[in-house]
Amino acid sequence: MARPRVKKRTAPQAAATDSVEPEAAAGASSKREAAATEPATRGRGKRVKALLKPKPETEYFPEKRNLEDLWLSAFPIGTEWENIDKIKEFNWSFENLEKGLEEGGELHGKTVYMFGSTEPQLLDVNGESKIVLIPIVVAVDCPFPPSDKIGINSVQRENEEIVPMKAMKMAWVPYVPLEDQYFCIIMLSRIDSLKTKIFTLGCTQRRSALKHLKIERVKKFDYCMPCKLN
Repeated sequence: MARPRVKKRTAPQAAATDSVEPEAAAGASSKREAAATEPATRGRGKRVKALLKPKPETEYFPEKRNLEDLWLSAFPIGTEWENIDKIKEFNWSFENLEKGLEEGGELHGKTVYMFGSTEPQLLDVNGESKIVLIPIVVAVDCPFPPSDKIGINSVQRENEEIVPMKAMKMAWVPYVPLEDQYFCIIMLSRIDSLKTKIFTLGCTQRRSALKHLKIERVKKFDYCMPCKLN
């Protein structure tokens, strides 16, 4: 039976094969070592970055009273425009007015018309003398609007001027309590459906447009007061 022939390697081929095999083995060994150490390195990096973050604290705001913003809705007539924002420097409270309009109060269930004003007083605030504008709210128990006129008068003017409220962009506006404001949004602002009996004096004059008015016109707002004609 004939034996298969085996091709003999020449001396250069044997030397080349012997020289490559150790290098390939060494390369494979180094790759296995790198693969074995790489996951451990990655794991340590992730553990360092995975820091616990504190949970944000829940903020709680005090619940607003139903008539808390009532006094703010009454336009402070006769107050200079540049001083109107000073009214909000202090946290004024008109809880006595709120109680009078709530169930059991003297004004509960009655038709009330309200307007605001301010009275400047020199007070000691944090050890410093300061002129403070104290807000005043006048509530009139009346089944119909007490007046649709505005009186304009001051010591600088010779005569008192009486004009319709519309001339000064003022009118009696229905007041919407906080508990009914969401209802008005759902009903597309149908305030008449609330049958409210509280009305406040409102002014639609935009403060941003005052710079386009004459000084005499702007000063008229400073001297306005509701006027009752007999």
